[in-house]
Amino acid sequence: MKRSLALLLGVAITAFAAPAFAADAVAPVRPQGAPIYQAPTPVYDWSGFYLGVNGGYAFGRSSWSDPFAGGDSGRFNTKGGLIGGQIGYNWQVGRTVLGLESDINWARVSGSAANGGVCAINGGGACRTEQNWFGTTRARIGYAFGNFLPYVTGGLAYGDVNAVQANGSQRDTRAGWTAGGGLEVGLTKSWTAKAEYLHLDLGTATFMGAASGTNSLKVPITDDILRAGLNYRW
Repeated sequence: MKRSLALLLGVAITAFAAPAFAADAVAPVRPQGAPIYQAPTPVYDWSGFYLGVNGGYAFGRSSWSDPFAGGDSGRFNTKGGLIGGQIGYNWQVGRTVLGLESDINWARVSGSAANGGVCAINGGGACRTEQNWFGTTRARIGYAFGNFLPYVTGGLAYGDVNAVQANGSQRDTRAGWTAGGGLEVGLTKSWTAKAEYLHLDLGTATFMGAASGTNSLKVPITDDILRAGLNYRW
């Protein structure tokens, strides 16, 4: 009888203790795999000096006016190719790129119009405007997306205006302004390529009129320039 009571008491204690041991049991910790290393995305550095070449095409507008020689020719188109070089420097702060660039270009830009008055007297039958060179010195500001740099630019423009006349030609060197924008792409660490648009305004050149013998002939000139370039940075 005593042995039966002891056996029943042991079974009861075991039944009550089992949940407690189960509650105190700690689930085994599964080992975690080592984190996968990811290399940082490389950042393209736009800072530093650069030197390059460019080429493109210009579409311009001009006119001749002289109150002593029949008035105004009316506006006419000029156009032609260009080739040149540029030098500049970039400062990069985060993704913002600030720069200063200067270029010089040799051009074959010209156009003419016939007018019985001002053109016949001053130009020998045609009003002809030519440009043989121009240059710019501009600030640039862009926002870098890795090796892609869209930018806007503007500053000083300078160049020649040539009025071809019956008794020869007269040339005037003018200063004006330019503004535009473009996209530059980093090809390698040192080489970049760009495409650019500039509007250039050299104001109005003044020449001696054949009818008056004074500086009465006025020839304004503007250009819209499309060009591509290649730069080497260091």
